[in-house]
Amino acid sequence: MTKNNTRDINISDSVLYEDNHLIVINKPAGALVQGDKTGDLPISDDVKAYIKNKYNKPGDVFLGTVHRLDRPTSGLVLFARTSKALTRMNALFKSGDIQKTYWAITEKSTTTATGKLIDFLQKTERNNKSHVVSENTAGAKKAELDYALKGKGDRYSFIEINPMTGRHHQIRVQLSHMGCIIKGDLKYGAKRSNKDGSICLHARKLSFVHPVKKETVEIVAPVPNDNLWKAFETSHS
Repeated sequence: MTKNNTRDINISDSVLYEDNHLIVINKPAGALVQGDKTGDLPISDDVKAYIKNKYNKPGDVFLGTVHRLDRPTSGLVLFARTSKALTRMNALFKSGDIQKTYWAITEKSTTTATGKLIDFLQKTERNNKSHVVSENTAGAKKAELDYALKGKGDRYSFIEINPMTGRHHQIRVQLSHMGCIIKGDLKYGAKRSNKDGSICLHARKLSFVHPVKKETVEIVAPVPNDNLWKAFETSHS
């Protein structure tokens, strides 16, 4: 077991899919995917150590990060174990040939059961935050997602999201702009933080054609061990 800042992470328990080409883990909220200016240990280092130990690999282990999750977000993270797989998976993401599904717990409900959001986003480096802006704003990038309301409780709603693009903080800012702020997401207007510093956004499912085997792969990540999340998962299992 390796120490990653505020929590212990047992990678062997987090692996959801693994072969010679790819490895997919269920990232806990709070873990970095890759190193940043904080200097904190990224979970990619833990995955490398796991591969090195499991397969007795000498020297450095190749591990390519195919996509990233925000630090306070939980769920699926896909890594490539070979340069060929990395190149092919990057191409799949760029072409939109990977289906991504996220779950979110929000402070308010949507006004419609299903819908599509199309916004233009601009990132501000100073505070690492994105904003919805007009289409003709310099540096604006189109962000598109579909959503479906899956359940409502006394205080929170459960929303499923399928992003068509992969912009910075896209789901967080688009849901907030719609009035459905993600629980715990202080950066985008939540009333209060979650006790563990997480936000209630979970990368739930990935579906794609394997870059080498050419078989359809679908991977589902269990939700965090939390009563609200468990209620959501149980109602949609």
